[in-house]
This record gives sequence, C-alpha cells and structure tokens, in this order.
Amino acid sequence: MINKIIRGILTVFGAVSGAALYMYVVKEMDIISIAGDPRNYVIGIIISSLTSGVMLFILSPWLINQSREAVNKIEKELSKVPTIDIILGSVGLIIGLIISYLVTNLITNIMPFQLLGFIVSVLIYIFMSYLGIKVATKKTGELSGTQDIFKKGIFKERGTKRDGQSSAKVLDTSVIIDGRIADICRTGFVEGPLIIPGFVLEELRHIADSSDVLKRNRGRRGLDILNTIQKELDIEVKIYEKDFSDIVEVDSKLLKLAQVLDGKVVTNDYNLNKVAEFQGVPVLNINELANAVKPVVLPGEEMLVQIVKDGKETGQGLAYLDDGTMIVVEGGKRYIGQTIDVLVTSVLQTAAGRMIFAKPKAMVDRTA
Repeated sequence: MINKIIRGILTVFGAVSGAALYMYVVKEMDIISIAGDPRNYVIGIIISSLTSGVMLFILSPWLINQSREAVNKIEKELSKVPTIDIILGSVGLIIGLIISYLVTNLITNIMPFQLLGFIVSVLIYIFMSYLGIKVATKKTGELSGTQDIFKKGIFKERGTKRDGQSSAKVLDTSVIIDGRIADICRTGFVEGPLIIPGFVLEELRHIADSSDVLKRNRGRRGLDILNTIQKELDIEVKIYEKDFSDIVEVDSKLLKLAQVLDGKVVTNDYNLNKVAEFQGVPVLNINELANAVKPVVLPGEEMLVQIVKDGKETGQGLAYLDDGTMIVVEGGKRYIGQTIDVLVTSVLQTAAGRMIFAKPKAMVDRTA
C-alpha cells in the first residue's frame, strides 16, 4: 500500500516538474511563437507534464527499491558506529557548515565570475564539513568529562562491545514457543538486548488465533513466554517494528534483520540454522546448547534403562533418558517392557540431538 502511495506522489511530482520545466524553457529561450499562442502553450504544458509523469510512474518501482536498499545500507553502517561518535560528528558537521557559510560569503563578494564563486563555495562546504566531522570524532577520547556523563547511556554500546555483550539476539518464532529461552535468560547465560521482530509477533498472533487447538495453544504459550521475559526477567527487550516488505519468508526476514543489526539469531530450527551458517549469520541454537550440557556418557559405562519399544533394525530395542536422549539397544527387543542394565558401546552427537548405542549387560557377560 505504501509503495502505491509513493508511486502516486512521484507521478504527480513528475507531472508538475515537467510542466514547470516547459514553462521555464519557453520563458528563458524567449520562444515568442509558443508563448504568444495560448493554445500551443497549453498543449505544450500538457504534453510535457504527461511525458514526465509517465516516465516517473514507470521508473518509480526501481527508484523505490534503490532508495530502500540505500537506507538499509546506511542504517546498517550507522548501527556499527557508537552513538557518541554520531553526536560529535553531527556537531562537527554543523560547525563546519557555519564556518563554510561565513567564508563563502566573503569569497563570493570578491570573485569576478559568479560561476567560479559557486564552484569554490561548493568545494569549501564539502571540505569544511568533512574536516568538522573528522576532527570531532578524532577528539572523542579526549572528552573524559563527556564520557563520564554518557557512560550509562550513550556509551552503553561501546562498553558492551568491550565486554562482548553488544550483539543483539534476534528471537525466532520456534524458540519463543519452545520456552526454554526464558529459563536460559533467567540463569544469565544469554544477555541482551533481545530483539523481538514485529513480523514474529504477527506470526505468533496468527498462530494464537488459529482454529486448530494445538496451534492455538502453541501461539498462546509463545505470547506468555514473551510476557515472562519482558516483565519478570532483568534483561533488555526491544520490539523491532520495521518490516522487510520486499521479503516474503519470515526466516529470510530474520536473517536480514540479524545482518542489519549485526546480531545473532536465536533459534532451535535445524533448517534455519543451516541456512544462517550458509549466509554467514551467527546463530545461537538452543538444541545445541541443550546437547552440550547433557551428562557425558562414555563407551563402557553401565546404565539402567527401560526398553519401551522396538527399533528400526531387527532385534533392536529403544529406551530414553529423562532428558529425552534416545538409547538404541542391540538385541533389546526381547526386553520390551523390562528395566535392564546395558553397557554403552558408542555415542553419536549431532546438531539435531544425541543418540546412544548400547548392548544388554547380560548379553555381554555371556559373550565374555
């Protein structure tokens, strides 16, 4: 909708500009044959207006996309610059422009040619603006008083970078619904700011309003988790309202947002994890964290497990630990429903989870 409004504004601007340009050319070139004939003059204005309006109407999608990309690039670069540098750079720019104005007023009065004075004025404005920004930002370290004033506010970004805490954590829908992120934040292992994208909130709202009972419960659980994080935990939470209208998929929007903020995506989605790695976006995978903190099981250890069902291969039985880790017991099918001692033979660790292979201890003893 906003693109259509902008396109309409650009079209009207093109039509008005075309008419104004035509009238200016006729006046400056003193084309009496046209200016003296009202009918030809009006027809010329209409043709010029329609031509420029149609041209901008055709070019407006390209202009809008280019402008959006330029704004995103500028925003990404500015997000990497400490706030104090932006403030001091702006002050330096203003001072440079003021000095340029005073100098160019003197120069234009003594220049013999107006065009030459204009060119010199433009060069002075560019040079003094650049010099003002560079001098102001170079002197940041000497402003110890300013640093003390802004230490808790403006210098927060710079301080967190030194402490390794500056990167934003962008939460995806799956990790919010999962809920373990709240417990992790409560322990202090994940520090803010946590970024909740507006399009993720919208997706949660749609899930919570679903006619499917299971989906509706998942969506409401996700919203409850967000409320818990925001109200009960001592961690910075930010709602990022900006959307990427040119991107359809929510996962692609998450990766784009992480790139813009120079942050990390927090997820438990295995596929999103792989896509993020391919695009060079840092990822914090909750499942990988859970696997990393599980008790270490080594081959040869003895365990007491209950065989609950048969496995895929012939004669296999399956058991599970309290944390959900699956144990594949060779020859365990005959013990389904029983609790037996097993010996660990190997452990397979993947990003998707951990799998333990074992044999019944009785079978090992008979072999020995």
